[in-house]
Amino acid sequence: MSNFEQQELRIYNSLTKSKDIFTPINSDLVGMYVCGPTVYSNVHLGNCRTFLSFDLIFRYLKHLGYKVRYVRNITDAGHLENDADSGEDRIAKKARIEQIEPMEVVQMYTVDFHRIMEQFNALPPSIEPTATGHIVEQITLIEKILEEGFAYEINGSVYFDVHKFNEDHSYGKLSGRNLDEMIANTRELAAQSDKKNPQDFALWKKAEPEHIMRWPSPWSIGFPGWHLECSAMSTKYLGEQFDIHGGGMDLKFPHHECEIAQSEASNKQTPVNYWMHANMLTLNSKKMAKSTGNNILPNELFSGDNSVLSKPFSPMVTKFFMYQAHYRSILDFSNDALLASEKGFNRLMEAYRALNDIKSSGKGAFDVSAWKQDCYDAMNDDFNSPILIANLFEASKKIHSIANGKETISESDLDILKQSMHEFIFDVLGLMDDSSSSDGDTKLEDAVKLLIELRDKARANKDFETSDTIRDQLAAAGIQLKDGKDGTTFSLN
Repeated sequence: MSNFEQQELRIYNSLTKSKDIFTPINSDLVGMYVCGPTVYSNVHLGNCRTFLSFDLIFRYLKHLGYKVRYVRNITDAGHLENDADSGEDRIAKKARIEQIEPMEVVQMYTVDFHRIMEQFNALPPSIEPTATGHIVEQITLIEKILEEGFAYEINGSVYFDVHKFNEDHSYGKLSGRNLDEMIANTRELAAQSDKKNPQDFALWKKAEPEHIMRWPSPWSIGFPGWHLECSAMSTKYLGEQFDIHGGGMDLKFPHHECEIAQSEASNKQTPVNYWMHANMLTLNSKKMAKSTGNNILPNELFSGDNSVLSKPFSPMVTKFFMYQAHYRSILDFSNDALLASEKGFNRLMEAYRALNDIKSSGKGAFDVSAWKQDCYDAMNDDFNSPILIANLFEASKKIHSIANGKETISESDLDILKQSMHEFIFDVLGLMDDSSSSDGDTKLEDAVKLLIELRDKARANKDFETSDTIRDQLAAAGIQLKDGKDGTTFSLN
């Protein structure tokens, strides 16, 4: 009997606004689509949190015994600035600024995205389609929507008719928005707009002469609207109806709302049974934004080359930190929180290593079977990783107590504990024991701190030649010293 037949998984469904029992369309098969990155810049930590949240979900579904087809796209065309139907394609804009080909931009940042995900030990999706690789499918979908009467073509562009769709459907049901209220709060269309109504969105845009990325279509030389690719690719690889669609909370409207409308207009059925949304990441209680400087990239976090954290933090500590909050809650990124997570992560790894040296001796007081089910109950409650981690810490205390001879454990319970700790730490959470690299980092940190102390003494004695030599030689070795009012810190270049 598979695990999923013994466990009752409940998922918070953004569509029903409730935790629903998970019942896949096919008993042992799960289709899951997650909106991937728009590859015009380095992936940021907020994106990483979303993808790690769905990595956890993917891993747990696989752990339960489901065969999962996980599709996560790469948006490499059609995503306009400000998510609007006007402006410049983000990738084309980057290419123009850098004076390189758009596909060079795509390749550069797709490679960066994959590298960061590998550092986080995230499993790759089953299929990773690109928007540019599915132009034919997107054109076919537009033709179908036009045939059904839910779109109109004007001046070479094609728009989805939201008002026509809303006559017999419910546009806004995912986000809880009311079309009449949206109309009331919308300013009159600018004279140059081709759209019948402000709420209509582009399915195909005619390319202006300066637009770099363009393809032939029955309507014009142009490019697809941003919302279209996910409807086309999810249908191609998962069918007209599938189990789970996920993404960041910011995609609920308009992106996912438009996806529902496109799919219902073309296929005459609700495309997805369970809509899931991961919440945002803040930094020092403020929204992460490159424009304000309140932002940090994964590489800056791992290397320590940033102005907001006191030291480097490993990918595993960062991942552990993220999983200590539920994926639907806002998570604040701060130096103190990461330091606390680092201690917790190290304690968990120490307990797991100690587990291998424990010997069974009679009957124990620790009810391992009940503890194991508690771990499942946590994950069955909408993938509640914080409660799972709390249960793992409870087991860690027992492990240390047994190792110190204060408690005993039976042979059968020890076998269950070893297997369960391994499965939940490494298979479900996807953590790795990076103790060897952590030991090396600690030794390096101790050595640099010693050199900083020697440099401080030299400066106090006005031996500036020695202090400058220490600073310059550390810099040559890739270690940058930063003098501040609270002392000297260092980062790895």
